[in-house]
Amino acid sequence: MPNAKIDDPQYVERQYRDASNLKTRLGLHERFSVNPYGWQRWVFDQLNLPPACRILELGCGAGTLWLENLERLPAGWEVTLSDFSAGMVDEASRNLGKHAQFQFKVIDVQSIPYESEIFDAVIANHMLYHVPDKSAALAEIWRALKPAGRFYASTGGKRHLGEIADLLSKFDLELSFWGNRTDSFLLENGEVQLSEWFTGIRLARYEDALEVTDVTALVDYILSGRVDIPAERLPRFREFVAHEVETHGGVFHITKDSGLFASVRKEKVE
Repeated sequence: MPNAKIDDPQYVERQYRDASNLKTRLGLHERFSVNPYGWQRWVFDQLNLPPACRILELGCGAGTLWLENLERLPAGWEVTLSDFSAGMVDEASRNLGKHAQFQFKVIDVQSIPYESEIFDAVIANHMLYHVPDKSAALAEIWRALKPAGRFYASTGGKRHLGEIADLLSKFDLELSFWGNRTDSFLLENGEVQLSEWFTGIRLARYEDALEVTDVTALVDYILSGRVDIPAERLPRFREFVAHEVETHGGVFHITKDSGLFASVRKEKVE
């Protein structure tokens, strides 16, 4: 069972070669989140931008942020959707390519292929923890933003999905790596990482949790990520998860601790 790091480029490439794994995980949140006001709608609410602006989204995935907010999109917004994965960019293009406001590009955030100071806003929605060199990425985002441009970066906290980490450790201690993200980009340490390049940093938290009643959906969610359980052990793992859900009265509670940093490009970086 390999200890795949969340910012390992090979892992990220495999994980997001297409939208299948992401769809599995988003499906669990769509079905079992207790907050009826969805995450993508909430993220869009946080965007404080003028009626006409140029936006770059990094790690756009299937373009879900925009799909769920199309009717709210100002006519003057020009949005470039980008991802490290060509497969994800293709998926976003299939979903949104008919809308003239969107452009699509494969981009490594550590080397953004645009001139300096051309975007009014950059959005990184749950993706910075996948980047090996976060300092290089933040420097590139700073460079690509116009003076006083805005940067929005969402992520999770240390408690996010903690019950899944506990579940995996209980099944096999070798899987305890799943919840180990202390050196990543988290709600607890994101401000410190951003502060070298950005000012006016504000953190907004999204209140939510999961109440999962479907064992298969929970197992599929777990297997869609970094966990690699050999085929011969999968039946035992499914039985274990079913027992844990039953032990919790048929409803398995999972903490969600997510939020978004809003910040402004510093005038100068020393």
